[in-house]
Amino acid sequence: MLVVVCGLPGAGKTTVAGDVVDRLDAVRIRTDVVRKELFDEPEYTDAETDAVYRAVRDRADAALAADDHVVLDGTYREREFREPAYDLAREHGVDCVVLKVEAADDVVRERIREREDDASDADVSIYEHYRDRFDPLEVDHVVVDNSGSIAETKAQVERAL
Repeated sequence: MLVVVCGLPGAGKTTVAGDVVDRLDAVRIRTDVVRKELFDEPEYTDAETDAVYRAVRDRADAALAADDHVVLDGTYREREFREPAYDLAREHGVDCVVLKVEAADDVVRERIREREDDASDADVSIYEHYRDRFDPLEVDHVVVDNSGSIAETKAQVERAL
């Protein structure tokens, strides 16, 4: 199975992805981590972002070829980055589940302010920028509302899978 966990910075994608990884004993591929592996001092240019998503796809391809479940953890805010993931699932003949993680605006802002030792460099200004530019999802997907407790979020993930 390939699970795409997408959403805005601070919504709780990594929390949701971690729960999915635990449930499926899956390989997690996180765009924030891949970016820092590829670039010592990321500048978040379009070329960098293209390279990150290509590397994520390549790693997912290898993991699926090894019969692993894969969880992709990233904003995937643009259709052009989501489509290759869907194609990859089709190529490998595996189910593709898309989880869009959302949270109330005030919750997201607080989470971003409280982040410590996180691979994500996104701050509130990045959240605001992406919030207004997130391409609509045009495939079947499940919205996970991560505004409440971890238990409530995990219950939604369990139902989705």
